[in-house]
Amino acid sequence: MVKLILLGLLAGALFSSTFILNEFMSDAGGHWFWSASLRYIFMWLIITALIVFQHGFGRVKALLAIFIAHWRFWCVTGGIGFGVFYTGICFAADHVAGWVVAATFMFTVVTSLLVLLAFGQRFDKKFIIYALLVFLGVVLVNVSEGLRASEVQLAAASMTDMLIFGALPALIAAFSYPIGNQLVWQVSFNSRKHTAELRRMRDPAAHDDVAELETTAKPAAQSKKPPSQLALLIAKIPALETDLLQDAFNKVWLMTLGSIPYWLVLGLIIRPDMPSTSQVFNTLLVAILAGVGATSIFLFAREQAQTSSEVAGVDSTQASEVIFALIGGILLLGNTVPSLMGLIGIGLIMLGLVLFAKDG
Repeated sequence: MVKLILLGLLAGALFSSTFILNEFMSDAGGHWFWSASLRYIFMWLIITALIVFQHGFGRVKALLAIFIAHWRFWCVTGGIGFGVFYTGICFAADHVAGWVVAATFMFTVVTSLLVLLAFGQRFDKKFIIYALLVFLGVVLVNVSEGLRASEVQLAAASMTDMLIFGALPALIAAFSYPIGNQLVWQVSFNSRKHTAELRRMRDPAAHDDVAELETTAKPAAQSKKPPSQLALLIAKIPALETDLLQDAFNKVWLMTLGSIPYWLVLGLIIRPDMPSTSQVFNTLLVAILAGVGATSIFLFAREQAQTSSEVAGVDSTQASEVIFALIGGILLLGNTVPSLMGLIGIGLIMLGLVLFAKDG
């Protein structure tokens, strides 16, 4: 268990590089658009190389065929889960410290519950208490930083600007990320169920596979009311006859490719100045450390967990991202230590995340 926790903390440290390097690039004058878009271009190239190395060019051709057959779904999923998500993170980094962005983004644990609820899932009411802890912590972190900004700049509008241009984009990111993840989970679930049903048609003995999938994340009691617009949209999520979506790298590859149109359109709208060599290098570093390294280590630690408590322990290490981002900002960027209110907010966020992981 100690080894898994250490791996989770290592992943948290690498994940925190996103917030530190984004703040650094912002301070250096680099446009947030390049910090966001170049990361996913680099990620797609790196993951493509890894897939080819492991499975050959045939795997890439098969994934490309899946993408072309359902390009609308992957563009929507990648555009929301990666595009809108990371746009919010990088835009917020232009206006507040990296640790504040990290702390605010931790609200994604709460928004994940709301997304699951929208997709027909149910959860224990005690999670509402945990969600309120995280929410209160996020509020304290942002108010404390807003008050400090107002004192430094001697302007009453500083807090309002920070909340609108810093906290709000990070909160939008906190919603977008679980929406994208849930869409990919749903298409993966639909595909497993579809494949199992086909297997049952060929072999009646495979009935148990279908029954097990039907009980996975089963919605609450069915209602006789007409389906909502959201339910109709969820019903349109495709079911693919493939086992490729059971590999996390394959799903990330498809989502990343699906985000490219979003970045192209956003770039045409914004038309930013070209990035500096330093910004390109730092964005590549983020792609390697956070996009590939941290994700791989975190998924490896989860896969090595033997019990639900071990999985929960690994998940709880995500709270360390705030601490690493805070320490990195102080040591590398000269950021000031948070006020007592900010430290209390960080404590509440971490407590909420640990409780979520413990009882999740």
